[in-house]
Amino acid sequence: MQPDSIVKRYRRPWLFFGISLVVPWAFWFVAGAVSYQDWSGGKQVIAASLLALLGLLAPLATALALTAGQPDLRRDVARRLFTLRGVTPFYAAVAAFLMLASILAAQAVSVLFGYSTDQFRLAGHFSFTSGVLPVWFLLVAAPVIEELAWHAYGTDALRSRFSLFSTCMMFSAYWAIWHMPLASIKDYYHSHLVQGGLLYTANFLISVFPFVILMNWLYYKTHRNILIACVFHVTAGYFNEIFATHPDSKVIQTGLLVLLSAFVVLRERRFFFDRTIE
Repeated sequence: MQPDSIVKRYRRPWLFFGISLVVPWAFWFVAGAVSYQDWSGGKQVIAASLLALLGLLAPLATALALTAGQPDLRRDVARRLFTLRGVTPFYAAVAAFLMLASILAAQAVSVLFGYSTDQFRLAGHFSFTSGVLPVWFLLVAAPVIEELAWHAYGTDALRSRFSLFSTCMMFSAYWAIWHMPLASIKDYYHSHLVQGGLLYTANFLISVFPFVILMNWLYYKTHRNILIACVFHVTAGYFNEIFATHPDSKVIQTGLLVLLSAFVVLRERRFFFDRTIE
């Protein structure tokens, strides 16, 4: 089946994205309230972590439910998940190392403005906690769980109706909103962003847009390979945590990614604005 034909079989974007927003929000807002309780033995940390995990799993469960009973879609997902077909060395390298290059470049730019070169040191600890779940879980497993939902169903469901550029813009806005309740959970990454101030909160929300453009460019250039999206998402979180990066350097990183994503879109205008799926 041709790419354009199979993508059009992902027909229920509004149901998918509606459930994938409402259910996680419900779990995460409750988790946020629970995380500030003072229960005996610290049981609130366990409860909040479990609720946060259930919210994370909700979009994947929704994707599985919407492909249930549709063997062609299940085969399509399996084909895209368990293969490297269409993944060239160039796209693999971009997926694995672009975010590393971007944070190192951002730190180098910040040094020109007087920031410390100590940013290039490996950080001795993570910048956030994740309840009873290990931080590596949020840096590795959480992005994979997300992308198994977004790229097993959600992205293609939008792409079946819109151009790639419109798909990226709509999903970016949705994804930024989707993350918001996580700021209510004590000591989680997003709560630290909010505590850091408006600049860093806004930077995270804006950074989602170039990130999604570049991730979906890789995804469709590799014939909708889900593994590529997973690698790109995992490396983004990991490389942004391993260095002693000043928060302002992450603002610079967003600026660099905006410029790069704009270049990619302008260079591949037909790829982004044509409704036909290659």
